[in-house]
Amino acid sequence: MEQKKILMIVNPRAGRSKPFEPLLCAASVLSVQGHLLSIRLTGGQGDAVAIACAEAEKFDLCIAVGGDGTLNEVTSGLLTLERPPLFGYFPQGSTNDFAASLKIPNDPVAAAWALLRGEERQLDVGFWNGRSFMYVASFGAFTRSSYAASQSAKNALGHFAYILEGMKDLDSLRPYRIRLTADGEVLDGEYLFGAICNSTSIGGLMKLDPERVVLDDGKFEMLLIPSPKTPADLQKLVRALLEQKYDREGLVFRHVSSIHLETEENLPWSLDGEYAPSQPVVDVENRQKAMRMLL
Repeated sequence: MEQKKILMIVNPRAGRSKPFEPLLCAASVLSVQGHLLSIRLTGGQGDAVAIACAEAEKFDLCIAVGGDGTLNEVTSGLLTLERPPLFGYFPQGSTNDFAASLKIPNDPVAAAWALLRGEERQLDVGFWNGRSFMYVASFGAFTRSSYAASQSAKNALGHFAYILEGMKDLDSLRPYRIRLTADGEVLDGEYLFGAICNSTSIGGLMKLDPERVVLDDGKFEMLLIPSPKTPADLQKLVRALLEQKYDREGLVFRHVSSIHLETEENLPWSLDGEYAPSQPVVDVENRQKAMRMLL
């Protein structure tokens, strides 16, 4: 890879209290290979967006270092720029769904070497009422756990923090009445959960077949879990989800490019694990190949 000016935006709080040494080693790998590296540390929510907006255009490559929230902030900032640089990602969070889809190593040194050997690739980006997301917009059951689990719990417990937080929702598990139009198909009913994603992993728990997920085809994978009418229906749904058989037992699985959703419910969303407040009308669009990434 020819010499590049690289901006590394680092969330020092991401992950399970991971030591800083591997990140320093990753930075050393990039520097030793002749690249000019600048590192910025975030101090709180919104910092990564601000840094990307203010500084990234002066660089050839911008690397987000952190979890899915850091990923979302950095890419959101880059997408506002007239001439955004190439994007890279060193996953350091508790779940790292996006990195799993792209087979990016969790070890920063391995990720740095993979980046150096990588090639430019264009990826689709989702927009939820104008707000960008890289891999998933979801609502309903367990969605709250993706943004409600505390950072300290995520650091200490990893995936288990999401499960514990999700268990708090069991007593209030209920269907949401929605009317959804996806590429002309109208779905009107009650659903426990919905995900509009461009990823093979959702919440680190639900997996999609990599053969069915193309990250630059201009389409999302949409999964809706209907409200079961009987205990037997619930058992069948759970079995279908565990076996990753998303075309069975009333589950709705589609490849779609745009979604229009209407509801009278209080329906909060999660965008790449970040909270998005309930809206009576939500439009989700896929902007094909909107992000240039080094992979």
